[in-house]
Amino acid sequence: MPPSQARAVIIGGGVIGCSVAYHLVQEGWDEVVLLERKRLTSGTTWHAAGLIAQLRASKNMTRLARYSQELYARLEAETGIATGFRHTGSITVALTEARQEEIRRQAAMARAFGVEVEEISPAEVAEKYPHLNTEGVQSGVWLPKDGQGDPANIALALARGARDGGALICEGVKVTGVAREGRRVTGVDWQAEDGSTGHVDCGLVVNCAGMWAREVGKMAGVNVPLQACEHFYMLTENIPDLGALPVLRVPDECAYYKEDAGKILLGAFEPVAKPWALGGIPEDFEFDQLPDDVDHFEPILMDAVNRVPVLAETGIHTFFNGPESFTPDDAYHLGLVPEIDNVWVAAGFNSIGIQSAGGAGKALAEWMTTGRKPFDLGDVDIARMMPFQNNGRYLAERATETLGLLYADHYPYRQKATARGVRRSPLHAHLADRSAVFGEFAGWERANWFAKPGQAAEYAYSWKRQTFFDNVGDELRAVREGVGLYDMSSFGKLRVEGADASAVMNHVCGAQMDVAVGKIVYTQFLNEAGGIEADVTVTRLSETCYLVVTPAATVRADAMWIRAHMGEARCVVTDVTSGEAVLAVMGPRSRELLSRVSPDDFSTAGFPFGTAREVEIGMGLARAHRVSYVGELGWEIYVSADMAAHVFEVLEQAGADLGLTLCGLHMMDCARLEKGFRHFGHDITCEDHVLEAGLGFAVSKTKTGFIGERAVAERRGALRKRLVQFRLTDPEPLLYHHEPLLRDGEIVGYLTSGAYGHHLGAAVGMAYVPCEGESAEQVLASRYEIDVTGTRVPAVASIKPFFDPKGDRMRD
Repeated sequence: MPPSQARAVIIGGGVIGCSVAYHLVQEGWDEVVLLERKRLTSGTTWHAAGLIAQLRASKNMTRLARYSQELYARLEAETGIATGFRHTGSITVALTEARQEEIRRQAAMARAFGVEVEEISPAEVAEKYPHLNTEGVQSGVWLPKDGQGDPANIALALARGARDGGALICEGVKVTGVAREGRRVTGVDWQAEDGSTGHVDCGLVVNCAGMWAREVGKMAGVNVPLQACEHFYMLTENIPDLGALPVLRVPDECAYYKEDAGKILLGAFEPVAKPWALGGIPEDFEFDQLPDDVDHFEPILMDAVNRVPVLAETGIHTFFNGPESFTPDDAYHLGLVPEIDNVWVAAGFNSIGIQSAGGAGKALAEWMTTGRKPFDLGDVDIARMMPFQNNGRYLAERATETLGLLYADHYPYRQKATARGVRRSPLHAHLADRSAVFGEFAGWERANWFAKPGQAAEYAYSWKRQTFFDNVGDELRAVREGVGLYDMSSFGKLRVEGADASAVMNHVCGAQMDVAVGKIVYTQFLNEAGGIEADVTVTRLSETCYLVVTPAATVRADAMWIRAHMGEARCVVTDVTSGEAVLAVMGPRSRELLSRVSPDDFSTAGFPFGTAREVEIGMGLARAHRVSYVGELGWEIYVSADMAAHVFEVLEQAGADLGLTLCGLHMMDCARLEKGFRHFGHDITCEDHVLEAGLGFAVSKTKTGFIGERAVAERRGALRKRLVQFRLTDPEPLLYHHEPLLRDGEIVGYLTSGAYGHHLGAAVGMAYVPCEGESAEQVLASRYEIDVTGTRVPAVASIKPFFDPKGDRMRD
């Protein structure tokens, strides 16, 4: 039975919960208790396919997957329980030109991440997988160190290791309630299978409840958005002389193949999935499977019989349908929740729980121990999720898509197609009427580009120049030469106010925040290592109030950061994002346009760069901020939601003869890359030192008492890497992110972000270049190339922005 108190209570005994318990005791924790409602692995772990790949979509997710492999390979010797892990290698084949480009880009990314990879021909694919019908196969990618394992035994080995380290694992004990005092959980109530009940006082809770994690979260008032879906696979009868085979993925046919003890397991990620248990998971669910749905699986099976003909000659041993949980964005949930100060989450692993569990458990345990992320985990940080995303109808609709997206073409700029339209700017209808093409970000519908007359107002995805390529070029031209207008209402807005607001902001921000009312400060929230936790602009609205503007997806994380470092200060943080619309009026003629609609002074003398003030526009009132993320003269117009439509209409009418052009956020991203402006989450993260990111100008050299002060002082004049801007010498190739960067013929890094620089006439991007002991001149003296789908393209390097390096255009 559970004890009366614990340091940590882990809820859920799947592979994730067992990994967290194992790694907490490895970190030296005592009084770790894991509560499992039935038996260990009885939810989804027991029926997982057990594929263990190395390569993921980012460097750190790859890092976690590689650690999982290393851990599973040694667990048997440590615990005496065989994990079944073996290196089989894996092959992914392309049946279309688009998929061929995708897997070649993935191979290039693997090289940048240090993952062993080889691009192979159809003949080489057939040599490694002789049962494959190579008709239509254009190419393949071979990862020799990928593998597979026994999911249940991996979990049981982790559980044994946790017990050996002192953790208590209680099976047949269900959590029935969570006790809270303010923003802290104080304990959990439980009921055992024999009917006995009790309570555990605890210092923190870790929600590892898998497909039950949403319900467990609700007990504590915490949002954990995920939805269980039916997930299908088929296992053949024994195939004589099958032999050992690598894992085979044919994403164009939504299928994967795994050799399993002389049989073939065929699994599917169908394009339209089936959400399960919308009314709640049955109380007695334990090692259960769901009813067969052969009709749903049949199209994939028919393709598979053609692709691997031996299937047509072999009987079916098992047709399996079991639940797996999926999140709204296909990334799992990890970390400290925004709502409660001592509840952590590791759940929603989107059918990659086995390969992720080792690394995720280790990362979370380190984070819980030190209070700091061990490295950038923004891709999976639970704080990225918005409260509305826990809505049941939203999750059910989105889940029909997210399962299939695992094997869909991962085109650049691809937008989710389901569960759309939930969050809309006050200007949404106006923009839609003017042929805006919307994308979705943090639930917001955002105008990404504008279709021309006669052009379809929709995406047509490709790895090449997409249908909006020229549209974005024209929008950028308007901003560079005339005047453009775009909607920034989705950006997060936090009011930080109270008698101690100035002291709080000075502690959290690197720049000096005790500035005049109306002053705008560009700054970062730093951690103790000098890494960047947030990249924000802060406006002092009054003596006791600041407005923090931040990316849409990080607004909850940024509010958490401020609150975590306020101490007993008299200060409150309020998310006011939806209260104001924001219209960016940018370009050389922006002053002329605003002067037509307002009696206020927009001259440089009367309205200097980096200041904000209330202005009249039309018959309304707004607050104009003179800042720019596109590198041009311009203002961001903050206007209350009720007057936003009026202000838009006034600006549109007044700008008609000035050539006012409606622009989208794809243009903004292109423009900011030309200007060398950083993008949080790509170019700058909590791992990247503010000085090495080239943002030393945004950190005060005289202020004391801010987070990261010592780390900044220690790194001055001793940079280990530099964020450098690159422009391809060939105007044709396109850059997105993660393309390998070569310095004098050797891979030294990868692009953190990329886009086509329409004004510069070629694709541009940024990357960190190792430079310990080198001057800027030495860094720039090297020869640089960027690997674009296996082709090395020469690139020009610059530490200063390629466009308007002195920033005169936006300040004059």
